[in-house]
Amino acid sequence: MAAALLALLIVTGLYLLVFYRVGAPWQSVERLQADPYLGRWIRSLHRFASDAMVIAVLLHAWRLFAQSRSWGPRALAWTSGVVLLAVLFISGWTGYVMVWDTFGAELAIGGARLFDALPVLSEPVRRIFAGDQAIPSAFFFINLFLHVALPLGAAAGLWIHLSRLARPTLLPPRPLLSAVFGALTALSIFFPTPLAPEASLLTVERHVPADLFFVFWLPWANALPPWLAWTGAVGTFGLALCIPLFLHRPRSGSWTPSVVDERHCTGCNQCPQDCPWDAITMIPREGGHGVQSALVARVNPLRCVSCGVCAGSCAPMGVGPPGQTGRDQVARVRETYGVADVNELRPVAICCEHAAPDYLAPLRARGAEVRRVSCAGNLHTSAIELTLRAGAPGVMVFTCPPRDCRGREGPKWLHERLFNDREAELQSRVDRSRVATVVMSVGDPEGVLDAWTAFAAHLQAHDTQIPSAFDDPLGAYCEPVPLENSR
Repeated sequence: MAAALLALLIVTGLYLLVFYRVGAPWQSVERLQADPYLGRWIRSLHRFASDAMVIAVLLHAWRLFAQSRSWGPRALAWTSGVVLLAVLFISGWTGYVMVWDTFGAELAIGGARLFDALPVLSEPVRRIFAGDQAIPSAFFFINLFLHVALPLGAAAGLWIHLSRLARPTLLPPRPLLSAVFGALTALSIFFPTPLAPEASLLTVERHVPADLFFVFWLPWANALPPWLAWTGAVGTFGLALCIPLFLHRPRSGSWTPSVVDERHCTGCNQCPQDCPWDAITMIPREGGHGVQSALVARVNPLRCVSCGVCAGSCAPMGVGPPGQTGRDQVARVRETYGVADVNELRPVAICCEHAAPDYLAPLRARGAEVRRVSCAGNLHTSAIELTLRAGAPGVMVFTCPPRDCRGREGPKWLHERLFNDREAELQSRVDRSRVATVVMSVGDPEGVLDAWTAFAAHLQAHDTQIPSAFDDPLGAYCEPVPLENSR
């Protein structure tokens, strides 16, 4: 949403730029405000979209912080995002100064007071606001230049912000995008923002309108000594930049990067295609390849976030975080059902550990055998097949919402492997009527439990029998596939 609003701000800003005059800033904005057909509501749309962008960026930052997605390989995205947020506030500051109404004058004077505390210029900037002479046009030109250059630079900065993501999603779903843009447009048409009186440096206004989305800091900056205000600003910015250091965790346990067992790698190039972080590449196999593949997968631990999506994509089960590979999953299933009474087996609910843990107890109360995985995309289809072959009536996989997966694309790739024959696909010998997926959303317990109840009723109604072909050892299907027979 922030990226979409940035695009809207650039488009509306280019229209307003055509009519802006640095020699008569307030008068040019007044002419725009007097145009009820385009100028007034486009100016209001520019203003409301700016506020909405601040909200979107702050919510995005809080979400990533709360989900502990701001350290390690994600640190570059976090630090570049903090810089882009600072650019957003500076751009908003210059935009309000450009109008040169009473609010713009307050911002300019407050900013000059802070700027004069820095040993940069020999003459105080505040002298141009003394009121004994007109404000030079160069002042407004500098603000105009910054107001145009900073958003364009922010658009380029998005490349750095997203540089470690594969297939980044830059726009929200179309219905949400249309609803937000429609609401902002309607708000701009029916409730346009008023234009404050022109700034007068020799007059003290009792009431000055303000946009607290951008200048929440101004009352504090005016009340504190400049050095203390700078300390607070720089300290806050530095603290935000250091968040990855504060949240850093050892790359061990569930945070261990994926590794490749080159003995089982067939060079199929599937794990690099599925990795949401571009952390896997194919390189020439060292020491000659003989009957093995010429290429082998290699994981860059500096980019790997330990989501385990690669483990679910590897048919011969040769890659993944330690303890989460397909072979590890198959071994756990065999261990679980090695001592189980087939006559008492229940339907299995496999849940992403990040989805909604509060729903696990209600699922167990409704007869589910609950298991957890680090990410839905980490789940290997062979583990599902073996679970069904062991006698479980069915398997339902509960995933995070597709656009809120900590592995980014876990639900997407799981669905493709289960139902659309994406490597490593669920084999055709498996009865897909006994397999289902459902989104486990926080705040929707009724929907989650109703989906499970319907699935359990479906299994009881059909009471499907396991084909005799499932009696064959699964290990025969897990052996490395020779290169000439691989897909």
